[in-house]
Amino acid sequence: MAKKDKPSIEIYKSWCKRCGICVAFCPAEVLAQDDSGVVSVKDPERCTGCQLCELRCPDFAIHVRPPKKKKEKASERTTGKIPAE
Repeated sequence: MAKKDKPSIEIYKSWCKRCGICVAFCPAEVLAQDDSGVVSVKDPERCTGCQLCELRCPDFAIHVRPPKKKKEKASERTTGKIPAE
């Protein structure tokens, strides 16, 4: 069985005030905070793409990118570009 594509999570550390809201709202426990409060993606494979972390972040410091569609992947291989939507 082919591996299912997963969303990707970007954390803009310079925007993050280390409040931990994103970690608290993640139902899949994908995110974690270290002792100093820095947020990181601890288990990206568990991400469901629900975007609760992104929606709850008061600093807009986190972005969840949906998985690429098969059509986009095929186009990238042949042209090196993502098609316009």
